[in-house]
Amino acid sequence: MKVLITGGAGFIGSHLAEKLLSDGHKVLVIDNYQTGRRDNLKPHKNLEIVEGSIADKSLVNKTFEAFLPDNVVHAAASYKDPNNWEEDAYTNILGTLNVTLAAKRLEIKRIIYFQTALCYGLKPIEQPITLSHPINSNGSSYAISKTAGEQYIELSGLDFISFRLANAYGPRNLSGPLPTFYHRLTTDKPCFIMDTRRDFIFIDDLTDVVIKAIYGEGKKGYYHISSGSDYSIKQLFDETLHALNIKLDKEVEVRPRSPDDVFTILIDPAKTNKDFNWKVKTPLKTGVKKAIEWYQQHGITQTYTHLKPVEAK
Repeated sequence: MKVLITGGAGFIGSHLAEKLLSDGHKVLVIDNYQTGRRDNLKPHKNLEIVEGSIADKSLVNKTFEAFLPDNVVHAAASYKDPNNWEEDAYTNILGTLNVTLAAKRLEIKRIIYFQTALCYGLKPIEQPITLSHPINSNGSSYAISKTAGEQYIELSGLDFISFRLANAYGPRNLSGPLPTFYHRLTTDKPCFIMDTRRDFIFIDDLTDVVIKAIYGEGKKGYYHISSGSDYSIKQLFDETLHALNIKLDKEVEVRPRSPDDVFTILIDPAKTNKDFNWKVKTPLKTGVKKAIEWYQQHGITQTYTHLKPVEAK
């Protein structure tokens, strides 16, 4: 088949592109490299890359019409600056509109979207969070704009699956605590951890279920991709130390979470487990080790967060 992946040079998109290419499919990637990396995708006879923004309607239409995809994976997102509301709106709302309308016009089979679990708000009313939890996306520009994009996709009438994600991690990931820990520990910068917990999902487990969706499994609508278990950020930090074979002179500083952070995000994967006959396979220790090995080989020059940062002292 022919699959168009927006944000295909990013963390999730590049892993999906690689898997689809290895299975013999043709892949076209649109990416503006704001957070994606050029070395995430190796040249391949069945891979085409278009550099540009999905906010550019003309580029999106021209690319769709030339490639004529069977399915679309919409992984592109603005998240690198929590204060850049304008870019979030351009990419996550207007860009999603451009992609969705082009997909509708060409009658593609299915569009797959990635949504943040922050769509449930900073103070979820249940743990674990089920798919019936009310949407309350007013905690950040990222959550607001990603939720608007999701709602436009539903409005389109297309066959879609929106995956609401736990904290994905692994090789090529440049956002969240793990790459931040690695970057600070390997550049002799002070570290601290937040008094929070997260549901971490390794990239290979995530792509396993998304590939199933690309192949037509699952029903139109919403799913969670998560391990179903939450871990303290301290556990993640300790696994990072172990993978780097580092012993600290003193215990790491633990700080209270910032006002726009949530203590835990634990989402229920029961529907995904059932409909896709899927469950996570990768232990946290194994996943962290693989991510650290990639960081050591490829290096990190910057990391990103969609939350307002708390600076180290």
